[in-house]
Amino acid sequence: STISANLSVALARKGHSILQVGCDPKHDSMKLLLHGATIKTVLDYIRETSPDRQRLQDVVHTGTFGVHCVEAGGPEPGVGCAGRGILTTFELLERLGIKSHPYDAIIYDVLGDVVCGGFAVPIRREYADKVYIVTSGEFMSL
Repeated sequence: STISANLSVALARKGHSILQVGCDPKHDSMKLLLHGATIKTVLDYIRETSPDRQRLQDVVHTGTFGVHCVEAGGPEPGVGCAGRGILTTFELLERLGIKSHPYDAIIYDVLGDVVCGGFAVPIRREYADKVYIVTSGEFMSL
């Protein structure tokens, strides 16, 4: 998340229009971009808002240097598939017209230490043209 946020800010400071999508059930991807603020996740929003009242501006927040921020959210640990939450998030964003925004880059902050296939969605569904994998020397990341 730290690398994703810094990359988003670096690109935004160069004048690029950036969307960062947090794809971690802990929903902490945006804390650096929003000065520690927590935003409502897409999954929480879907549970609380009827489809006819859903609006893109309710789930897309503007952070540091104009980076647009979305948090997918996920189930409580051990309950359900967080990857399904990512699919649901992408479906909602598309339905609400996210593709009409001319982003220069979309950064997906994807959790990589789980076995759920849903985390491969940005690759599998061709949401990404390029994929960079960043790991550390910790055992789980390998």
